[in-house]
Amino acid sequence: MRALRRLRPRRLPAGRAMAAVPGAVPGAVPGSVPGSVPGSVPGAGGVRGPVLTPDTLSPAVRRVQYAVRGPIVTRALQLERELRQGVPKPFTEVIKANVGDAQAMGQRPITFLRQVTALCLYPELLEDPNIPEDAKGRARWLLAACEGQSAGSYSASPGLDPVRQAVARFLQRRDGVPSDPGDIFLATGASDAIVSILKLLVGGEGRGRTGVLVPIPQYPLYSATIAELGAAQLGYELAEERGWALERGALRQAVTEGRGHCTPRVLCVINPGNPTGQVQTRECIEDVIKFAYEEQLFLMADEVYQDNVYAEGSTFHSFKKVLFEMGPPYSEVVELASFHSVSKGFMGECGFRSGFVEVVNMDPEVKQQLAKLVSVRLCPPVPGQILLGALMDPPQPGEPSYERFMAEKRAVLGALAHKAQLTEQILNRTPGIHCNPVQGAMYAFPRIHLPPRAIAAAQEQGHPPDMFFCLRLLEATGICLVPGSGFGQRQGTAHFR
Repeated sequence: MRALRRLRPRRLPAGRAMAAVPGAVPGAVPGSVPGSVPGSVPGAGGVRGPVLTPDTLSPAVRRVQYAVRGPIVTRALQLERELRQGVPKPFTEVIKANVGDAQAMGQRPITFLRQVTALCLYPELLEDPNIPEDAKGRARWLLAACEGQSAGSYSASPGLDPVRQAVARFLQRRDGVPSDPGDIFLATGASDAIVSILKLLVGGEGRGRTGVLVPIPQYPLYSATIAELGAAQLGYELAEERGWALERGALRQAVTEGRGHCTPRVLCVINPGNPTGQVQTRECIEDVIKFAYEEQLFLMADEVYQDNVYAEGSTFHSFKKVLFEMGPPYSEVVELASFHSVSKGFMGECGFRSGFVEVVNMDPEVKQQLAKLVSVRLCPPVPGQILLGALMDPPQPGEPSYERFMAEKRAVLGALAHKAQLTEQILNRTPGIHCNPVQGAMYAFPRIHLPPRAIAAAQEQGHPPDMFFCLRLLEATGICLVPGSGFGQRQGTAHFR
């Protein structure tokens, strides 16, 4: 240790050190340029400041807005901290109704899905006699597809082959139409897949810039991604007075107006609707497909709520099924990307971040580019792929897990249907609020009619009226909602989700 100390440079007293540097300025850091900021590094441009500042931040990032986790949610988190610190509030907990996180709100996971996932993550459980043999069989099948038979290894970039094959079988059962595993790309949730497809489609400048049609109201992932990629958002308004119906006239208006400043290329549809909760009829879907064909638009069908259909007379129809039942020329040329996820439905496994996209009628060379694009991120999380594989290959009649799986599935969907009806009834009994029937998905999007004084107070604070309403509601009750202005809405109206 003494030898090491002798190797350390000897420090000079401050005065002597200054004297040792000719021309040194008192108080300056030795080795610095006179007049520079202490700690700065000299360079051609003088004083070195931060590279990343609010002025140098990417303009694309500045354009991004995501209301679902916006300022109201930030305040909700602050309130939670204050409650833990014992700060008195007129409520005892913060209820986060801002995001569709079913398990965070008490929904129990499906046993079979968790068993298969647990077995893959900790294979020693395969020796546990209390776990059903069908769950063990699925786990062995999935582990055999993993490199080194470990869920901690990378998979192929588009996903584990057996899971892609299971997705294809699921889609074929659902639609009665052949499905090719090579057209299926697994992803870190449907959101990741949606962003990847939009990246393929967006380009150009000026009037050649890609225009993307999105419903108004829309899920803010779309507006945020469009802003980040520099595309043009073309909103088509859903008809609130007709149960949030998607009407061809609104599509026509959006395309016509868009052609004045961009090139419309993409049509996004969310069915069942988020945030509006409507379920599109088959006739509506046929109209949308015909419109995409006529206007040469690429169709993106966000179908993550396909299991969540509650209203009597409402049925989920996949865009792919309708497209192929329409036959030529539509089935031969309309390009379609459809999305699904484990986050919603009866699963509610948001934290596993797992989903997929199936592409239809995509140019083979473009599909290769999509494969290249997803390879940049190496692969989706393998535990999420495993859970998706278990979902796509559920217990069959006669297998030991079947009865429990079906009972849990029915219980979850039944509870969600009951809550949808109850939410609609309670909101419509509340003065100043009107709510359309919640046909599906996991949200209500009621309209609120605020008195003039409330609107004036909102203007004074620089908030849209529905933002003002949601902030006041949060402070008074602890209920965290998302204002309708974060989703887009008809001018002069106010909503919340």
